[in-house]
Amino acid sequence: MVTLAAGVNVSSLEGAVPGADGEVRVTLREGEPAGDNGDGHPVRVSGWLPTDSDRDFTRQVVFDELRPDTVYLVTVEARSAVDGATSAIETASFRTAPTPDQRRPIRFTAMTCQYYGRRDRPDGFQIYPSMAAGRPDFYLSIGDNVYYDNESPRATSVELARYHWQRMFTLPAIASFLRSVPGYWLKDDHDLLLNDSWPEIQPGISAPLTFEEGLAVFVEQTPAPELPYRTVRWGKGLQLWLVEGRDFRSPNDMPDGPGKTIWGAEQWRWLRDSLLASDADWKILVSPTPIVGPDRSNKADNHANAAFSHEGDAVREWFRGNLDDSFLVIVGDRHWQYHSVHPETGLHEFSVGPASDAHAGGTPGEDPEYHRFHRVGGGFLSVDVDWVVERPRIVLRHRDVSGRVVYEVERLGS
Repeated sequence: MVTLAAGVNVSSLEGAVPGADGEVRVTLREGEPAGDNGDGHPVRVSGWLPTDSDRDFTRQVVFDELRPDTVYLVTVEARSAVDGATSAIETASFRTAPTPDQRRPIRFTAMTCQYYGRRDRPDGFQIYPSMAAGRPDFYLSIGDNVYYDNESPRATSVELARYHWQRMFTLPAIASFLRSVPGYWLKDDHDLLLNDSWPEIQPGISAPLTFEEGLAVFVEQTPAPELPYRTVRWGKGLQLWLVEGRDFRSPNDMPDGPGKTIWGAEQWRWLRDSLLASDADWKILVSPTPIVGPDRSNKADNHANAAFSHEGDAVREWFRGNLDDSFLVIVGDRHWQYHSVHPETGLHEFSVGPASDAHAGGTPGEDPEYHRFHRVGGGFLSVDVDWVVERPRIVLRHRDVSGRVVYEVERLGS
């Protein structure tokens, strides 16, 4: 691990993407991504908008009231603020979610923990073309998108934090994937400041960068919603709850008890109410950190640890008392893949594993009391939702970095 030497310009580093004043325009057109020139299809145009120098020269554009289950073609144009000449044109496509009563098969993938220095191909990570081969409707990036604190150079300033995002998300394998697969991003400790961090923690090795500055960078670099937790519905078959595990948490070293929390009272109330209101066939909680585990005994920052056992026990018991077998959990953070079932409550949890084999490790070992599957290796999770003679079905597959299935479980609903 090294920090940036004095006098070195960040923009000169490998993978840096220095910004410039200019404008962007986004065009959204309904139509199929191949074999359709879009003639006669509704078009929406943002108009030219200035890039924001206070947000790493980024610009986010929001289009509301899109049609459900519809393919949209996206064109992004950029032009210089100096002479107005168009400097770049990028295209992409995505399909919107079906309506809540629509039965359409859904496929998505989930990944986590991508460490730049441990990528397995020069242009990025093998999991991206492997995920793309399955033609998912969307993907989940479940935290640790970058590593501020233990990747060289360590992010000790906003400029260096932005650099971590620049070099990661301009990797060709990732950029190519994102041109055709939309995503939802969650954050975790390494995306914010340093390992196992919480609000108001002392930045230590990351000083003078602060937790609040790291949070602001995450918001500028990803399509972050107004609230960091949210639920998204994909047809009759699927509803996801994406929870926030850093913004509202108590200090990890605080004595455990009723006042110690990871999610905070408001988020926990929202989660309970929205879960009870859902009529989706399958309900999936997506958490950046484990709820079942088991985890290493020296860890103290998630619901599978003794340090948060009071809230962890309460959460798992509420799930058992109020939800049925249509509910399960998908988590990031851990550098090994697993399918665990909590011995007391029966809660099923799937850990997606790290983005590369080189980043795998750290497991406390296979625990037969918990594990239905346990593997130390990189890869991702793919999930399919469909129906078999009117019965809802979900198939979860752990895959290695090449996309090969290493574990599969199928469940039928009532």
